[in-house]
Amino acid sequence: MLDVSPATKIDAVLSKLSEALERGDVEAAVNLFQEECYWRDLVTFTWNLKTMEGRPQVRDMLQSQLSRIKPRNFVQDTNEAAGDAGGVTDGWFEFETATTRGYGHIRLKNGLIWTLLTTMIEIKGHEEPKGLRRPMGAEHGHGKNRTNWKEKREKETEALGYTTQPYVVIIGGGQGGVALGARLRQLGVPAIIIEKNERPGDSWRKRYKSLCLHDPVWYDHLPYIPFPENWPVFTPKDKVGDWLEMYTKVMELNYWGSTTCKSASYDDAAREWTVVVERNGEDVVLRPKQLVLATGMSGKANVPKIPGQDLFKGEQQHSSQHPGPDAYAGKKVVVIGSNNSAHDICAALWEAGADVTMLQRSSTHIVRSDSLMEIGLGDLYSERAVAAGMTTRKADLIFASLPYRIMHEFQIPLYDRMREKDADFYAALEKAGFMLDWGADGSGLFMKYLRRGSGYYIDVGACDLVIDGSIKLKSGSDVSHLTEDAVVLQDGSELKADLVVYATGYGSMNGWAADLISKDVADKVGKCWGLGSDTPKDPGPWEGEQRNMWKPTQQEALWFHGGNLHQSRHYSQYLSLQLKARQVGLDTPVYGLQQRHHLS
Repeated sequence: MLDVSPATKIDAVLSKLSEALERGDVEAAVNLFQEECYWRDLVTFTWNLKTMEGRPQVRDMLQSQLSRIKPRNFVQDTNEAAGDAGGVTDGWFEFETATTRGYGHIRLKNGLIWTLLTTMIEIKGHEEPKGLRRPMGAEHGHGKNRTNWKEKREKETEALGYTTQPYVVIIGGGQGGVALGARLRQLGVPAIIIEKNERPGDSWRKRYKSLCLHDPVWYDHLPYIPFPENWPVFTPKDKVGDWLEMYTKVMELNYWGSTTCKSASYDDAAREWTVVVERNGEDVVLRPKQLVLATGMSGKANVPKIPGQDLFKGEQQHSSQHPGPDAYAGKKVVVIGSNNSAHDICAALWEAGADVTMLQRSSTHIVRSDSLMEIGLGDLYSERAVAAGMTTRKADLIFASLPYRIMHEFQIPLYDRMREKDADFYAALEKAGFMLDWGADGSGLFMKYLRRGSGYYIDVGACDLVIDGSIKLKSGSDVSHLTEDAVVLQDGSELKADLVVYATGYGSMNGWAADLISKDVADKVGKCWGLGSDTPKDPGPWEGEQRNMWKPTQQEALWFHGGNLHQSRHYSQYLSLQLKARQVGLDTPVYGLQQRHHLS
């Protein structure tokens, strides 16, 4: 009997793909793909984060890269069962190139490739010292004047940045900076993390006191050290801070706290940066070859300019500066904004006894936390997923295997289910006057996050306070001006206020490049984040990947790293490998370098 098992189907296509690529037969390789197809490559073929859409783009990439990359040995991973459902066959595979080893995922329709994911695992000859390659630690034997681990570590920290130079300087010591620092440490790439706060984790500790992670623990592990099994599902901000501080110490990161980056400039001839930082009251000049801005997924705080701000006699704060509710019991507070921070701050202020009004200027997507966990994340990031054998690595790769062009098609049915499940909740919110949306195409939170990084709230309780009127809601009108004691709206109504909180989000990350390097460099690089979906706050043209994130930019040796804990974990792998390849002098022919379409 003919064996048509999923594994056999995958084996057959992988074998043909491997043979075609090895003999350099571009057309034979292209013919293995559907007309509508997607090849997402994370570094291995393109030395970029790049999705090829359709046969012509696959052909163009292979014609450019194949002779230099030299891929081969595409073999199904027999430890992962192939599957067959809904007319789609999927499986996992290993492969290698001339200089690297990779891992991938494949989906077939009618025997042809529909989606292909190829990712870089390691560089040959520069593998991480783990597993059988882990270091001994103890130095058995004997010898005079030997130094122990502590002495070697002290010598390294004293020299790096002074008598020896880091290969990479990372600006920003939050989860992105330390995740990348840990990856680089394991790859033997000298790096220094620059952080203005005193201690790792202070960027979390200094936020409003009710802040906690809205993503569940299974989604939030950092590289190498997962959270313990008794870690809470939603981590409070100070606990996150303590974890980052512990992580930085245990992973032996060169972390310069209480250090301010004053300027950076790139020397094209020397191919290195000059980075001036202030540390311990004096200027220190660093000369790294690579500079990474790891300041989150956002830029500087966006504080709107409103007539009368100079006349207002109360306090005004951006949400990033809000200290918490304790000083505002009995006070009148207007929070301008209606996304995550606005809801968190309003709820905490109400709990502390403030008279708080949320000003909603545009619609917001709301999803209840328990529904998001059950329907949106449960198959990949949950205790249920862990019990079914799902690992963090596999979950990350499954999520990465869905091309951004069609990801919304997978998301829409999930959010339809949430909308149906919580219909009474949404009806009550709308009855209270809250303006709801489900994204430009009904695809919900994840696509809003990927497209614009804003416009949503994961409800952990504040919506009930809006529904019952405990948090007063004013929607449908923007601010006209401020008086000495009130926020005046364009519809003529007045909201008395002792405090105005601007929960109005952040600009693009290249705003930091403008401040640190120059406006010319910031404009050369262009807007960060977004997919070019031509939806609100994500202007076209279509990019196919996150703008400027974790990949080469138009400014040589300048990189952007950020996002939530999941993205900090997952994409730090690919950014660190790109940096390592350059450190050891590998040929890294970048295919499809992103063009700049928007300044910010």
